[in-house]
Amino acid sequence: MVETNTNSQQSVVKKYAKIGIVAAVVVVIALIGVFALRGGHEVSASEAISEVSADAPTGAELRMAVIRMDAIQADAKALKDLRKQKENYEEKLRSELEKQQKSLEKEKAEIEKSQDVLSRDALQRRVVEYQGKVTKLQRDLTERAQSIDASFQKALTKIQESHLDPIIGAIIEKKNLSLVIDGRFARTGAEIKGLDITDEVINALDKKVSSFKMDKPKGF
Repeated sequence: MVETNTNSQQSVVKKYAKIGIVAAVVVVIALIGVFALRGGHEVSASEAISEVSADAPTGAELRMAVIRMDAIQADAKALKDLRKQKENYEEKLRSELEKQQKSLEKEKAEIEKSQDVLSRDALQRRVVEYQGKVTKLQRDLTERAQSIDASFQKALTKIQESHLDPIIGAIIEKKNLSLVIDGRFARTGAEIKGLDITDEVINALDKKVSSFKMDKPKGF
């Protein structure tokens, strides 16, 4: 039986050999997983949760709060500063794009005018050269736009890990909170006071860090 399964796996690997070694490995792993599932002992849901504790917090024990992350991203000074830097880089990129587009449009018009003057080979060379410039411009702009976003996301992560998360953790400890929920996904009644701690988080974050310089993107 083992030999039959092995032969079956080998035939599948050969079948997918043209796709590449990675695809073949994935197929083999998938087959092994199927055989393992067939041979395993299935347990009921009751048996699966046999070691789960029956303990659960009561309403009186829970201390909850809501944080609106979208408001923090919009209103915190450091994040406003970070967005402004990103917008400045994007504006520089747009300006450069417009400048190079005008240059390429001018060159295209010149090529069209020279169709009756240049030889077929010479015209073809100019067209190929022009197309190469267009392709390079598109590639460069894409790479630089991606670099702007990568630098921005890296700075966001640093702010969260070095500043925002510690502040939220300190507030949780100070208020002795059991649970903090992202307000974007929470629905609360108006009668609950002190549940939303967003403003407190923003104020504390502004005191800790009011600006943050993102790394210069590649190509700037």
